[in-house]
Amino acid sequence: MRRFRNRAQAGAELAELLGAYRGVDGVVLGLPRGGVPVAAPVASALGLPLDAYVVRKLGVPGHEELAMGAIATGGVVVWNEDVLEMVRVSDERRQAAVARERAELERREIAYRGDRPPLVVRDRVMLVVDDGLATGATMAAAVAALKADAPASIVVAVPVAPLAAVQAFESVVDDVVVVAVPDHFGAVGEWYDDFRATSDDEVVALLRGDGRD
Repeated sequence: MRRFRNRAQAGAELAELLGAYRGVDGVVLGLPRGGVPVAAPVASALGLPLDAYVVRKLGVPGHEELAMGAIATGGVVVWNEDVLEMVRVSDERRQAAVARERAELERREIAYRGDRPPLVVRDRVMLVVDDGLATGATMAAAVAALKADAPASIVVAVPVAPLAAVQAFESVVDDVVVVAVPDHFGAVGEWYDDFRATSDDEVVALLRGDGRD
């Protein structure tokens, strides 16, 4: 399977599959940081507002790239029970990770929102976009937090994901849209030529509309 050139190109391809949502009463939510440059071309193509929904991965102590859970806007915490069964992290260390990531989550929310009004979720379509799914913990936290605010529907939209992750979300959201579902997934970054880290400044510029059509 071919790779995406970068997140913007992946977002343009994703937008082509989301035409049914053009002009709905909804919002395209990018999961910072990497999901926002994917979400920006989606929002532009669909004629919808772009916003960010902050979610922080809770990494296993000593192996932070492995997600034992995630925390989202509103303080919702989702644990990955499969990972926790493998690594056995104490309650104390789990709560320390939550406290640390909550502080970063709050910092990012302030930085990204600025003087923009709060996000209105109730009775609107939420298209939640990331640059890919691996364990799905980050997206699961976002979905759980959004459900608490009673949206009209939730759509999970990503350029690439393993089949198991797609199937897991099909049972908990209204629609799952994915450009590519490779047989051998590996990691999200393997499916991009350019997978450099997205900065806070880039996220803020995209949310302000800088560089968007």
